[in-house]
Amino acid sequence: MKQLFYLGAFLCSILITAQDNNISLGYNDLGVLFSGDDNNGTARSRAMSGAFGALGGDLSATEINPAGMAIFLKSEFSASLSVRNQTIKSNYYGTNTSLEDDFINLPQAGAVFVFESGNSKWMRTAVGFNYSISRDFNNNWIANGNSDFATFITDSNYTDDGDDTNDIFYLNTDGQEFQNYTSGKNNKYTFSIASQYSDDLYIGVSITSNDLSFYQATTLIEDNNDGNGNTNASESFLRNYLLTTGTGTSFTLGLISKPTNNMRLGLSYQSPTWYNLFEEYDDEFETSALDYTLRTPSKLTGSFAYVFDKNGLISLDYSLKNYSNIKLNSFVNFNDVNQVFDTDFKSSSELRVGTEWRHKKASFRGGYHFEQSPYKDALSSDDLKGYSFGLGYNFGNVKLDLSYENSNRTDVYDFYPQYSEVNAAELDFDTSKITATLVFNI
Repeated sequence: MKQLFYLGAFLCSILITAQDNNISLGYNDLGVLFSGDDNNGTARSRAMSGAFGALGGDLSATEINPAGMAIFLKSEFSASLSVRNQTIKSNYYGTNTSLEDDFINLPQAGAVFVFESGNSKWMRTAVGFNYSISRDFNNNWIANGNSDFATFITDSNYTDDGDDTNDIFYLNTDGQEFQNYTSGKNNKYTFSIASQYSDDLYIGVSITSNDLSFYQATTLIEDNNDGNGNTNASESFLRNYLLTTGTGTSFTLGLISKPTNNMRLGLSYQSPTWYNLFEEYDDEFETSALDYTLRTPSKLTGSFAYVFDKNGLISLDYSLKNYSNIKLNSFVNFNDVNQVFDTDFKSSSELRVGTEWRHKKASFRGGYHFEQSPYKDALSSDDLKGYSFGLGYNFGNVKLDLSYENSNRTDVYDFYPQYSEVNAAELDFDTSKITATLVFNI
């Protein structure tokens, strides 16, 4: 009976459509991927895990809360260099596989210009531009194992001639291998303006433009046999290629207040990003192209900081983003995809805590960050957790900052989405990043 079930279910497996054969990321996962942010930025901000919503005075901080632009006392330029070490471990039916890669990029560069306004209650105005990598898609991992469930059971010589005595069916599997390669970036360009009113209020607004390019190449290989010494290893594979490009726009509003000389409170609203995307998909059976729009969820961030005069500070940011609000639209019907966002996704909380302590011209920093998975059925290990630390030195007109951060999370990838009988691969992501930033007063 088991062999008859395989035969009936998979007899035409080599002829199924591109959509059924899709082993690339689905639209729900792509929506989450394009809505996320790696929080790349200056070494100072990364050393404090990005907890800058109530602090300002850092170009990366203006992407969290643009009011922080007005806290700059001098015009300055900064640029950062980062090295990311990525280790991805997979477990598929008890077989563990690990791949490690290093990636180098320029995660941040920008400038701020400060203008004093004399005797007006609007004491200071600052305008600035900052480039950052919102998300780096470069990754590579492999999963190996044996599900004991064959799907590629026929070869190119199979003919439905009514005579099954001359046909070979590869109903037994010796294992599967899935290869996943992704590349590309989501670049973010942010223009900000902010002003200080009196001594205790800062307000700001920013406009952001995104330039997104994502490429995924996947290969699924099965090693099957017919139980009589015949194998179809040379033909039992499937390859998918997905390229998505596009642009997006968003805006952010923010304010920072100083209830006391030492306490600072921040609040910011980041609008959805509205993307116009173009997709090319190829599964070696057919090629398709699609234009569609994506609206990411908005983000609300509340911040608190306490400054111990010139000795140091502690800072905390809490953000909330509702991933069920992601929406896709096109001439193609995305109702089923959007329904999954409504039913299977939730609001995601993000917590960032940072501290900085100064001794003469040196600064010592540390931080912790946590980001909740947006999937309702996620495990606690799927939440992103990490720590950071770093130091900086002020040479006068030039400052050098260094940071190290590490984060971990787990995930799953189902490369047999049409077969409920086959389990997904379990993934473990360990990410380390070293960032160096040079800051010049201008």
